[in-house]
Amino acid sequence: MASITPIDTPPAPPAQPQRAKSTGRAGDKIFLGLSRGSGILLLVLMASIAVFLSYRAALAVSKDEGNFFTTFDWNPAGDPPVFGIAVLLFGTVVSSIIAMAIAVPIAVGIALFISHYAPRKLAAPLAYVVDLLAAVPSIIYGIWGALFLVPYLEGLNLWLDQFLGWTYIFEKTEVGVARSLFTVGILLAIMILPIVTSVSREVFLQVPKMNEEAALALGATRWEVIRLSVLPFGRSGVISASMLGLGRALGETMAVATVLSPSFLISLHVLNPGGGTFAQNIAAKFDEANQLGRDALIASGLVLFVLTLLVNGAARLIIARRKEYSGANA
Repeated sequence: MASITPIDTPPAPPAQPQRAKSTGRAGDKIFLGLSRGSGILLLVLMASIAVFLSYRAALAVSKDEGNFFTTFDWNPAGDPPVFGIAVLLFGTVVSSIIAMAIAVPIAVGIALFISHYAPRKLAAPLAYVVDLLAAVPSIIYGIWGALFLVPYLEGLNLWLDQFLGWTYIFEKTEVGVARSLFTVGILLAIMILPIVTSVSREVFLQVPKMNEEAALALGATRWEVIRLSVLPFGRSGVISASMLGLGRALGETMAVATVLSPSFLISLHVLNPGGGTFAQNIAAKFDEANQLGRDALIASGLVLFVLTLLVNGAARLIIARRKEYSGANA
């Protein structure tokens, strides 16, 4: 009878040290606690800001003898005190719309050129210059706008009045330098251009190369590749970049205060001097305001705070409801 030789079983792997397991679990717990605490801290800060602004705004509105939302005047030091945000809300929204209408198409075009058209030797320096523009302080933009942009825009204003004055919006009915909401919108467009361009460029660079190569293999032109593959994939990123730019445009202070000639009149003629924004009014009148005046400025700041939250919330809602914006189906 043949003998059966036992099969050698492989040695069991060495047991992991209990100390390493406990250390890893402790690290996970610490990281979880830090991340959760950071999120809670952010919510607490936002809630604290909202409570502070609401409390001071309530004190101011309770003493306002006019309608806070429809009054054109701003005189909290008067007897009786009368102030409202109608002009400030109008100027903030109009200047931001002008800035977005100018900046977003140009920024998307620059981002597409850097990511899909320019050679590498040109794309890298151009991207660096665009990123560098985002670091320029707003006061520098304001000084440049006041000393260079305002004088040289007078010719453009006359041209718009001559050829587009029939639209009523570009009709210039008052004589004066170009310290208008239109000038503010152009300056804000220049300021938010690097932000929108940088974010859009990074999103376009994340487009799967297989999608582009497949489209090219089917005979698509470069523009068809961008229209069918790149833009659908990066749409959510462009929307996010635009909202970041809009947030800066809504809250820009020093550049607007340097360029704009403030007045508490609402006019649909965007080329006429005058107007006002929330941030510009706060920066211009905070030092000279009394206690009620500062509370009134804080109340206008609360409106700007809510407006910014609504804009960002609307952007998130658009992205969440339109699944194709995520780029998953590109």
